[in-house]
Amino acid sequence: MVNTINSPTAVDINEGPTVSVMGDTYSVVIGGEQTNGSYSLIDMLIPPGGGPAPHSHPSYQEAFYILKGEINVITKEKRYTAKQGSYVNIPFNGPIHKFTNETNSVVRFLCFLTPAGMEKMFLEVGKPVTADTLLPIPQLTSETLKRLQSIAEKYGLKLYPLDYFD
Repeated sequence: MVNTINSPTAVDINEGPTVSVMGDTYSVVIGGEQTNGSYSLIDMLIPPGGGPAPHSHPSYQEAFYILKGEINVITKEKRYTAKQGSYVNIPFNGPIHKFTNETNSVVRFLCFLTPAGMEKMFLEVGKPVTADTLLPIPQLTSETLKRLQSIAEKYGLKLYPLDYFD
């Protein structure tokens, strides 16, 4: 649904596209087309061992609200365990960070991105799946990493080596 007039927008469950991104499942609840580019909201499922590589995105603010389970949010300065009901905010020009599921259960959270746009990157790099479907976490080859870096840069994100925080 595209909101071209100044009126409320309502979306039904699973109305937006869902993709698997490196084993994580991202369902776009509402994207930039419906918010005139102001923000996007993504329902994220992160399996045990899942989560993105260290990254930064100076022109996006990213916030998480944990619905189920817990994730570890990691920066050079801090490691924070966000449990059900927790809220985490990564501000504009925020630090290099990553989040990871170090538990044995699937984590579900809402990811709020402002402005919108990052959801388009997820749709470009991801593989379409049905909602609540988790694919195995693939091995990251050098070719895959180069492809991901190229697409990420197009959307204003920078990816760092997997061992960046070691």
